[in-house]
Amino acid sequence: MAWSLIHAAWMHYILAIINAHDWTMRYVTTFSTEIFSLLNSIIYFHKAIQELQRAHDSLSFAAFLYAVIGAVGTMLLAIFLSTAESWKPLFHRYIRLGLTEYAAAISIILFIGIPYIGELKHLDKMTLQVSTSFKPTSPERDRFFVEFWKLPIGWIFGAIIPGLIITILFFFDHEVSSIICTIDRYGTRKPGGFAWDIVLLGTTTALCGILGIPPANGLLPQAPLHSESLMHAEREQVTVTVDGEEKVETREVRRVYEQRWSSFLHAGGILIFVSPPFMHVLGLTPTSVLAGLFMFMGEQSLSVNPILYRTFYLLTPPSELPALPPALGSTSHSDSSSESSPAKRPSYLPIHIYTVLQIVLTLVIFIVTLTRGAPVFPVLIIALVPFRLLLMKRWWNREALRFVDAWACREGTPEDDEDAERRAAEETDAGGSNQRGSDDGAERGLWGPDAGREIHTQRPHSTREYDDEIRETTDVSDEWIELGIRVPEDEEAGTKGKIPAVTGHEKD
Repeated sequence: MAWSLIHAAWMHYILAIINAHDWTMRYVTTFSTEIFSLLNSIIYFHKAIQELQRAHDSLSFAAFLYAVIGAVGTMLLAIFLSTAESWKPLFHRYIRLGLTEYAAAISIILFIGIPYIGELKHLDKMTLQVSTSFKPTSPERDRFFVEFWKLPIGWIFGAIIPGLIITILFFFDHEVSSIICTIDRYGTRKPGGFAWDIVLLGTTTALCGILGIPPANGLLPQAPLHSESLMHAEREQVTVTVDGEEKVETREVRRVYEQRWSSFLHAGGILIFVSPPFMHVLGLTPTSVLAGLFMFMGEQSLSVNPILYRTFYLLTPPSELPALPPALGSTSHSDSSSESSPAKRPSYLPIHIYTVLQIVLTLVIFIVTLTRGAPVFPVLIIALVPFRLLLMKRWWNREALRFVDAWACREGTPEDDEDAERRAAEETDAGGSNQRGSDDGAERGLWGPDAGREIHTQRPHSTREYDDEIRETTDVSDEWIELGIRVPEDEEAGTKGKIPAVTGHEKD
């Protein structure tokens, strides 16, 4: 394992040096990131079930029942405290913000102490295993570092393959996690340090390999949970144009409080609790509390995933669904403009099939992680990118894909880029035709009174007409917010339509 992680480290350095984020993540769409986020949520819940199953096998029935209560209680209390920001006017604003940001920590501390009060302290417990002395926890080791230099040279080069798989997993995990925690709904303003993050991740990965411990970063990103806890409301002034007159309005928006203190305090807390005597306190933590934390993290990740809200639409009667933009009534599946196809009443069927496909792919990848082929599942995650860009456009209506999907790291959708490329090609062809016509006229001496007449070529409709159709459907802007699905940008107003959810959450 040591050499695999060492190889993964220098691969991380190469990715950071060449700034791989800019030329790899630019092709990733929300189709892949939503599946990856849903996979994380499923893994969180699966880990929680595994912890409770171990408790069932090792504890008495009464202790197991309390373990279930402790796990569910930890999750519910954390969810309840995470909504403290909306308790206004109860408590001071900073108290509400603190409860929201440290909801999980408060819930964990409370449910760590409850089993040691009253009659509950007589129940048998499963707690976290910690070291009681400064030595390796494995009885087979008498030193902290691995003698990786003693491995045969053939095995050293063979470790490059698992190192590459680890690099793919860690890179995609970090990049997608960073994208998820900086999406539009969080209103972040400071740019992300993707390259430096990858350098740091490579360094910690190498250190874990030398120390012979599992790498510090895995499939379970904590960044979205951190962003959710830092959400707060603030007022800002915006300039709007009404009937040709500019007016300044004050609006309340929700965004992440961007600072370094919370990350610093988290790192400091980890350092404190891995050193005596606080490590003994850590050893008092019941594993049921850990299961509750996993469930809370899974719920927080799932609650902001657009797949969840589109799943709700699967269960909603068609008569209760909000109206769709008229452009979705096009039957065109090719790269030709949708105006050439007869329009019909928009249907939710393509959107429902799109959602079901995401759920099925997520379950398939999750099942793979439970088999011996688990190490290759990052390759399946990467394969979702060309699958979306090359295959899905052949099966789905282009306007439906434009409606539910978008680029993850930049504005617009793949269909917008295809339209722009097609318009550029048509303009180039039109310019070449005009030039050839002028040359032919000069050769034949056709320079009469109409020689200066401009030659007009028919241009495809712009995406502005698409936006006009969307604005005509007022129900869309009022009811589809939480889905976070993007439509083309209005070039004049500088605004972008979004599809919201039935839950009524605000969208920045």
